[in-house]
Amino acid sequence: MNKKVLIVAAHPDDEVLGCFGTVARLIREGYEAYTLILGEGITGRDDKRDPENRANEIQFLRNQIVTANETIGIKKVFIENFPDNRFDSVDLLDIVKTISRVKDEVKPEIIFTHYANDLNIDHRITNQAVLTATRPMEGESVKAIYAFEILSSTEWNYPLTFAPDLYYDISTTVSLKIEAMNCYQSELREFPHPRSLKGIKLNADYWGMRTGIPQAEAFKTLRVLR
Repeated sequence: MNKKVLIVAAHPDDEVLGCFGTVARLIREGYEAYTLILGEGITGRDDKRDPENRANEIQFLRNQIVTANETIGIKKVFIENFPDNRFDSVDLLDIVKTISRVKDEVKPEIIFTHYANDLNIDHRITNQAVLTATRPMEGESVKAIYAFEILSSTEWNYPLTFAPDLYYDISTTVSLKIEAMNCYQSELREFPHPRSLKGIKLNADYWGMRTGIPQAEAFKTLRVLR
C-alpha cells in the first residue's frame, strides 16, 4: 500500500485550516505526508509596499510555513510563488504542471485540497488544477481526493454551502492543529473571526457534535478509486 498523503493548498495556513488534524492522525498511523503551497500568500494585500520589506515579509511567512508543517511531522514542504488572489491571471496549465511535478515526485495515494465553491478564486482554481493533474489514467498513484473547507472562505460564499460526506475523528490531534496554526502569527485573527484559534476549536467541536464525537474535520469526496 502506498501510504503517502499530499496536501495541495493555495496559500500558507490553508493546509492547517483544511486538514491538519486529519493529516496529523494519518502520520501517527504510518503515512508519510507532504505539503504543496502554490501561492505567495501575501502580495495580494498591498501592492504599494517597499520591495525590500515585501521580500522580508515573504521570507518571514515562509519560515512560518516550515515551522507549522514541522509541528505535525510533514516530511517535506514544496513552496511556489503564484500571485496571491490572482491565480486567474496565470495560465491554468502552469499551475497544473506544478502540481503534476510535485505529485510525480511524491506519488501520493491521497490528496487533500480545496473545495470547488469557495469564495476565494485561488481556492477554486487549485481545485480545478488538482483534478486536471490527477486524471484517472493508467499508472496514476492518486486513489482518493478529498476537498476541505477553509474558515473565512468556504462559509462566506453564501448561498453555496459545504456539504461534506467524510469525517475524521481528530479528538487526539486537534491540539496539534491549533499548535500549528499558532505558528502563523501573521495570519491569525482575533475571535470572533473564523480564522482564530478559538474559531478553529469551535469548528472542530461543531463537526464533532454533528457526528457524535468530541472533535472532527469534514471533507467532500471528489474521487475515490477502490
